[in-house]
Amino acid sequence: MSDLKDPRVLFAAERTLLAWNRTGLSLIAFGFVVERAGALVQAISPGAVRAGQLTLTFWLGLAFIALGALASGYSARQYAVVLRSLTPAEFPPGYAARWGLIVNAAVALLGALLAVSLWYWRSS
Repeated sequence: MSDLKDPRVLFAAERTLLAWNRTGLSLIAFGFVVERAGALVQAISPGAVRAGQLTLTFWLGLAFIALGALASGYSARQYAVVLRSLTPAEFPPGYAARWGLIVNAAVALLGALLAVSLWYWRSS
């Protein structure tokens, strides 16, 4: 529990959350690019990519997507813990501190849905 009664504590926690949000989004985007790279090379040059390479890019990309979703979800959880530890004096009047938490949780959920949909699409 913080006893500083200073809104800068909240803003520092929010900056940390936003940094993790960028990291999660970057990992998800990079994973999607890696996952699609094998299919792109195969479309450009048929026969240049072996089935094992396509499988490798698929699982590697899926791992990056899952890691990004996990990072976003865990950082949202950590931010919620920090918010509960702050006193009312550390919140500026009328400031919606939970908005960043909601956005990060949505990124985590959408990243997980992307991973599941890619895996399902690959399986069928």
